[in-house]
Amino acid sequence: MFQKKNYVFILVQIIIWTIYLGVLIIPQIIVPELNFLGYKKWHLLLDYFFGICLLTAVSMALKYVYDRYIKLDDFKFWEIIKMLILIFTSAILHYVALIAYNYLMLHYIYHRPEVLDHPSQSAKAHVIFIFIMASVFFLWIVVYTIYQTTSQIRNNKMDRMEIENTLKDSQLNALKGQINPHFMFNSLNNIRGLILENPEKSREMITRLSEMLRYSLTKNDVTKIALEEEIEMVENFIEISKIQLEERLHFISEIEKDTLKLQIPPMIIQMLIENAVKHGIAKLKDGGQIALKTKKENNNLIILVSNTGILTIEKDSTELGIKNIEKRLHLIYGEQASFKLQEIENEVVAKIIIPIY
Repeated sequence: MFQKKNYVFILVQIIIWTIYLGVLIIPQIIVPELNFLGYKKWHLLLDYFFGICLLTAVSMALKYVYDRYIKLDDFKFWEIIKMLILIFTSAILHYVALIAYNYLMLHYIYHRPEVLDHPSQSAKAHVIFIFIMASVFFLWIVVYTIYQTTSQIRNNKMDRMEIENTLKDSQLNALKGQINPHFMFNSLNNIRGLILENPEKSREMITRLSEMLRYSLTKNDVTKIALEEEIEMVENFIEISKIQLEERLHFISEIEKDTLKLQIPPMIIQMLIENAVKHGIAKLKDGGQIALKTKKENNNLIILVSNTGILTIEKDSTELGIKNIEKRLHLIYGEQASFKLQEIENEVVAKIIIPIY
């Protein structure tokens, strides 16, 4: 793909410079009166060919430096200065290469060194020529900037479409696994908004989101997984949630090392964390803290998820997450497991007790 784009760029440059120089040189070949320096036709044709090659080479160098040093996603006044430097540097390099070519050709190929003394070759004419070429390269920069900006917008649209498709897949997977169908809806919307602002960060978040989706899909038919796998997905979810909540969300994790290999139902801690974010931290103006703790106690695994806020059940709430947790714990462990959600000293505390076999 990269090489193909380069070949297309080179071809476009050859076409553009062929037309540009053709307008200047071909009339001199057709109408002898316009050839005031008295060049032969093959001289003009050779100069025509060299000019196309030289301008194409300068364009390739210009593109390389532009792509490497001009940052369109963080465009500032300094970027304009760099563009101006790039324009005049290109014009001067083109001028120097052309002067060297003319000197060699006039002395050793055309055998007409007297042309160098023609009034059209004065210092003033050379300065004017540099500024004319600077104007030409300025137009080149403008067109290339428009092209790059358009490409970036198109790529961002494709990223949005990719995220929207991922959203549909995530909802299907969530329903298929009997989990909340809005499992990652808000997170996806937040990532979509981050694409233009910070593409690098958005790519990292998409990677995290992909891991969560993969986890949700592959664990659909699994009854139990290791606690450490669930913790990894929780960390991904927290990082994605911080896109919207930023400094309002503080997360503390205190996981006892000897609990990492213990088996738990998949998505069970994830649901608790999601509820803590959605119904707790997100509703607080100044945000708050979510704490996750695990420990072993009397042949049981204790999972505690607490968050700043008060315990409220909204009128339109189906309590799907809570019912899901209770039902799955009962089906897997019967009366040996328990789930409790309560408010303790301005904190909502969810406690799960799972037997260790």
